[in-house]
Amino acid sequence: MKVIFTKDVKGKGKKGEVKNVSDGYARNYLLKNNLAVEATGGNMKALEAQKNKEKRQEQEEVNEAKQIKEKLESLTVELKAKSGDGGRLFGSITSKQIADELKKKHQIKMDKRKIELDQPIRALGYTNVPVKIHPEVTGTIKVHVTEE
Repeated sequence: MKVIFTKDVKGKGKKGEVKNVSDGYARNYLLKNNLAVEATGGNMKALEAQKNKEKRQEQEEVNEAKQIKEKLESLTVELKAKSGDGGRLFGSITSKQIADELKKKHQIKMDKRKIELDQPIRALGYTNVPVKIHPEVTGTIKVHVTEE
């Protein structure tokens, strides 16, 4: 019997997959526990429509991420910190501080984990910081650290 899995079933199939399984297994376990539905014409069309909807939604997310990337690349985040001789900071600027400043000054809510700062900024001046907005889209923010 051909079935469409509605949930992941270990060892048999993943959600949205169409597979051929034995009739008894399908009737007594999969269909009874709502883990799968029979692969009829109507159910196949519904599955296809669901996949198309997910694809469109994914494309919208990528487009939105590209818009955010363009917005981020046009602005500069200004941060003030205490510094000593030679432009070295007392302490450092972390991704959390950059995210807080983005939210406060530019009303862009960005998760600090998406800001890919290898090491905290420890010097005055401009620094380009990469930001992973979406798995396919990476932008950069200009961070300007000035003396307090």
